[in-house]
Amino acid sequence: MVFDLPPGTTYALTPTAGGLRINVAGAPLLKPTRTALGSSVTDYRVSGAQVWLVTPFALTTAANWQASEATLATGTRVLILDFGVGVVGGAVPGLRGLVTSLLGTPPVGAAGPAAPRPVPSVPRTRAGVTPSDVLSAASGVTPPAPPPPLPGQALGHPSSLTGQAQGRVQPGALLLAPRIGKNPGLTRVVLDLPPGTRYRMVPTSLGLRVEFMGVGALPLDAQDLTPELRAWRYEPAADGVTVTLLTGLPLTDRSGWRAQLVAPVPGSDRSRLAIDLSPALADLTPLPRSERVVAGVPPRLVTQGTAMLVLGTALVKPRVVLDPGHGGADPGGVGAVTEKQVALDVALRVRDLLQPAGVDVILTREADQALLPNKAADLNMRAAMGTTGTQLFLSIHVNALSPATALRGYGVETWWNPNHALSSAFAGLIQKNVTAITGAYSRGLKNSTSLAVLRASRIPAALVEIGFTSHPVDGLNLQNTNYLDRVALGIALGIREALVTGVSAQGTGETSGR
Repeated sequence: MVFDLPPGTTYALTPTAGGLRINVAGAPLLKPTRTALGSSVTDYRVSGAQVWLVTPFALTTAANWQASEATLATGTRVLILDFGVGVVGGAVPGLRGLVTSLLGTPPVGAAGPAAPRPVPSVPRTRAGVTPSDVLSAASGVTPPAPPPPLPGQALGHPSSLTGQAQGRVQPGALLLAPRIGKNPGLTRVVLDLPPGTRYRMVPTSLGLRVEFMGVGALPLDAQDLTPELRAWRYEPAADGVTVTLLTGLPLTDRSGWRAQLVAPVPGSDRSRLAIDLSPALADLTPLPRSERVVAGVPPRLVTQGTAMLVLGTALVKPRVVLDPGHGGADPGGVGAVTEKQVALDVALRVRDLLQPAGVDVILTREADQALLPNKAADLNMRAAMGTTGTQLFLSIHVNALSPATALRGYGVETWWNPNHALSSAFAGLIQKNVTAITGAYSRGLKNSTSLAVLRASRIPAALVEIGFTSHPVDGLNLQNTNYLDRVALGIALGIREALVTGVSAQGTGETSGR
């Protein structure tokens, strides 16, 4: 694709899991005559000063696309964009436009036409609203949705479930139909609230119910909207209106959705309630200091000696092996994060939680390295570290799917192998605790006979996949230190529960020594 760049034009390119977003300033954008441009660009959208080029595969900062500039013989400067699986380079040297990454920006665009964004982007104001949200009512542009909560502000506190729009109640005020923003893996619903409108948000097993008071509405509805929003409907009530957002998946106070109320923009009296819906949305609130502690684990009673001679018994710390997957030349999954880095990060956090609780923690690796250059030998060496006298073995990984199916994969799953009678029970405790602490979508337990690191272990063993680096929303979870803290705590609590309830290789009756 080739775009003409008139003098004074500036632009920003943002690769995402669903295509390329282009924000343009200093030049008008013409509406497309064709929306599907081929197998690599399946949709071409223009909204305000923003272009979306939708691709059936994910884009990273350097993979599956390339951007360059050239000057034609006529003197016209052009932007050249190439798309395709296997295309490498991203923004080539000499590109004058700004290239931004979703690593430091919200995972979604605005609902409705977007306002031109300054290049480079500007920081948030103290009110939590970007300057692009501040639009005059006379501008003729629909204000975009507010940004999602800043890190640590993801929905999860009871105070987030109720709210009130600014100003006094206006008798007879009506709630208009919502504006819907469609983004890869996430849908944003924006409701413009008349002054004084009060509301209460109730997550349910099928979606989100928002009960508004002090405002009326017509009985409106819409269906077949997005993968995250099956339908919405307005049901007038005696003291207001109930808005139901049907997601088809269960929501909790801490997962599957988040919301933010933004004050009216200049020239308007309507606050905006923005609700993000995605099954991959997890709890990103910071862990209170009081919860960053794992209760003590009693020591094991171990018989010392040989099979022929018992020398006595001793109390020793229970021992577990943590295996951060991959390492060195093997990065594992690469997307929003690199698997080997996050796996090690989480393993170190788990160790720091378990050691003060009286657990002897062994890591298969403590740096960015593989144990052996041969992959099969490397996996067998990791599994062999679960020797006699070790109670549990846990391998930590990050999941990924191919770009064509990336939106199907999100959440936490734990794998086990029939290598030991207690492996499935151990995996169940890890899955239960990690999803309870993170609020992440539970993909349940998986049984595999092919995972060598589990199959070759002689003690209860499990492998936990803590999220999908290939998913646009789950990938942002994995970049969030609060989420990683919660994952680590969930793993530590699962290990502790296994140790104190006997779901581990037993110390009683074991022998050590020669």
